[in-house]
Amino acid sequence: MPVKQSLVLDGEKDELVKISGILGKGNGVSDAKTLAALKSHCEAERRRRERINAHFATLRDLVPSNEKMDKATLLAEVISQVKQMKKTAACASEGLHIPMDHDEVKVEEFNENQGNDTKTFSFKASLCSDYRPDLLSDLRQSIDDLPVKLLRAEISTLRSRVKSVFFLTASEEGPEARDVLINSVHSALSNILDKVSASTQYSQSFFPRKRSRASYFHS
Repeated sequence: MPVKQSLVLDGEKDELVKISGILGKGNGVSDAKTLAALKSHCEAERRRRERINAHFATLRDLVPSNEKMDKATLLAEVISQVKQMKKTAACASEGLHIPMDHDEVKVEEFNENQGNDTKTFSFKASLCSDYRPDLLSDLRQSIDDLPVKLLRAEISTLRSRVKSVFFLTASEEGPEARDVLINSVHSALSNILDKVSASTQYSQSFFPRKRSRASYFHS
């Protein structure tokens, strides 16, 4: 019985190879289409591997090392360095109030220089979220509704993110009253964050996200 030779894709060699088989009733047009499809797939696979190898070459140039690393070791080293850079960036930006990617509300005591005044205590409250047109007015209204005095505010933006930090003071009425007040401030800011999050989810469903300029100011 006649023997038929066919072309198949060798995944390891990334090329077409011939195999033999028993010849039956075939279709020359179908064989031609199959061959064209295999060649197209082979070429696409070759280009894909070239791109991957080019990216790995770039990573090797970026990662300082005296030893040649295989791909798995290289990726592990890149992941380790990216984590370290994120940690370093977070530490460096801690005092700069740079908006981060995640939403956050924080209220903590702050040792503002008030001389020998023991009748008041100071703390700072911060909110990090997406920017919305009514965000600042909501924040100001919440601060005004609380039994606190605003010492100053520092607000920074990065693209569509904004971080608002308020330095506050209040009458010292004991540890329990202090905890109640801090919890009240945290709750007020959390309610605003919930409103911002809901508004952001709604707007992203209908409109593309707009980016704002990076800026920093205080009052």
